[in-house]
Amino acid sequence: MPLMTSWVQTANDAAHPFPLNNLPYGVFSTEGDEPRCGVAIGDMILDVTAAEAEGLIDLGDEPLFDMPFWNPLMEEGPAVWTALRERLIGLLSEDSEEKDKVESLLVKQDDAEMHLPFAVSEYTDFYAGRNHAVNVGTMFRGPENALPPNWLHIPIGYNGRASSVVVSGTEIRRPWGQLKSPDQDLPAFLPSRRFDIELEMGAIVGTPSDGPITVQEADDNIFGYVLLNDWSARDIQAWEYQPLGPFQAKATATSISPWIVTKAALEPFRCDTPAREFELLDHLKDCGPMLYDIDLAVTMAPEGKDATTIARTNYNQMYYSAAQQLAHHTTSGCPMNAGDLLGSGTISGPTKPERGSLLELSWGGKEPLTLDTGETRNFIEDGDTLTLTGAAKGDGFTIGFGDCEGAVLPALDSPFER
Repeated sequence: MPLMTSWVQTANDAAHPFPLNNLPYGVFSTEGDEPRCGVAIGDMILDVTAAEAEGLIDLGDEPLFDMPFWNPLMEEGPAVWTALRERLIGLLSEDSEEKDKVESLLVKQDDAEMHLPFAVSEYTDFYAGRNHAVNVGTMFRGPENALPPNWLHIPIGYNGRASSVVVSGTEIRRPWGQLKSPDQDLPAFLPSRRFDIELEMGAIVGTPSDGPITVQEADDNIFGYVLLNDWSARDIQAWEYQPLGPFQAKATATSISPWIVTKAALEPFRCDTPAREFELLDHLKDCGPMLYDIDLAVTMAPEGKDATTIARTNYNQMYYSAAQQLAHHTTSGCPMNAGDLLGSGTISGPTKPERGSLLELSWGGKEPLTLDTGETRNFIEDGDTLTLTGAAKGDGFTIGFGDCEGAVLPALDSPFER
């Protein structure tokens, strides 16, 4: 698919993340106004709430965009998702006959503040990147026991906290928790000393389900994707995770990028999952290309200093697709809701520069990273800003997500400070 041209000229730059081919969904506000739904086009935002109110978008008897989140549209299902996308393309395409009506509804992105684009119903984080799982398992259990026996058969996950999901730009406070060093007999209650990121993609469930669904049905039910950083306190996790897995170590915050990139926009970038050592059981088998070719990167910037790119990888490195994760989630009969968020798990490639966490990049703190500033890092220090970026490169166009960024604030002097 080539570049689709728009009368919004900045959308026609091959390197711009928001061409007419993309049209991602977000929630924004401007000074003095309430948050509302918008669509990114070039360096502008189309105020979709206003467009609906003025009759330029009409998808049914009841308004879908009178609330500051995209869940009402999700609940309408794929036919309405398609109808909206086609209408937006018609309004914004180069030969649109309604340009004059739409121009007044554009807002500069530089003048807007972004908010969470959807109301997060539930949040589940997976551990479905093989390179990451092998790296972490090797550190803790040795290469011969790196992967648990079940790992090549099911996508492992845990239920996280929807309440801790925040939009890009939200500052992240270093957490307190129970820590226990190997040379200590008892734990202590202290700020985390090994605070980390996890480079992930997040899949958003649009169509609810009740009972098991197939991988194909799961793929059909996914509304779109965001970049996701599952902030992780590795020292808290090391003490608490046995036998039930992560808990407080992952409850501080999960940052997501501000724009939902729809599955329709990513369709040209589908690719296959990797070869399998063991054939998956029927309910998890691939049914066509289920991953996406999306370049990903992480930068770290010490306070007041330039950023260093510390990792580059690709979403195509995942072992299990989001559709397989969602299908597996339903096998017990678990209902899934519109607005459920599924984290992919850390995305790492096979080489050191492709590792999606500081735990891997510094190999548990034994191999410090050297930044372009000359400073070194084992884990995140106070004042550091971590930024995730992602883009799919097409024929003369780019599909971007907007940055997923967070600066780390020092721990409070007391965790009970108000």
